[in-house]
Amino acid sequence: MKAKIHPKYYPEAVVTCSCGNSWTTGSTIPEIRTDICSKCHPFYTGEQRIVDTAGQVERFMNRLKRYGAHEEARTERRRTAAEKSKETFLKQQLIALDLPDRLFSILSDADYITVGDVMTQLQTDENVLLELGGFGPKSLEQLKAKVETTQAQFETAVKK
Repeated sequence: MKAKIHPKYYPEAVVTCSCGNSWTTGSTIPEIRTDICSKCHPFYTGEQRIVDTAGQVERFMNRLKRYGAHEEARTERRRTAAEKSKETFLKQQLIALDLPDRLFSILSDADYITVGDVMTQLQTDENVLLELGGFGPKSLEQLKAKVETTQAQFETAVKK
């Protein structure tokens, strides 16, 4: 063993608990003070009580409440952001869908200006679109596919 690198050892160090109990043990400090011991700890005594050292339980409960409020606020912010994102997507011009020229001109001539106009029509009644001149089932499939892919790309871009 190297000399003068180890702390001094006290074989008769006294440990004193706040309840008044004391005992001796070996330690590197001559006197140890503790808040709780086996004589007063609820696990050993069988008592059902909360050991609150300097308001720790109260501080923990307050922190827990703040965390819950923070989580609620975060959820609300995410919901609001998702709604704004959807509104932004629906307000985009029809050209954002990158439709074939023929399909774009048919929809433009029928006064469909935004993505929201097309989505509303797809959700309410697709047959109205099929009644447009030059717009058939294949065009409807193309339009649905473009709306889905563009919406997925937009949502991915917004999340980043």
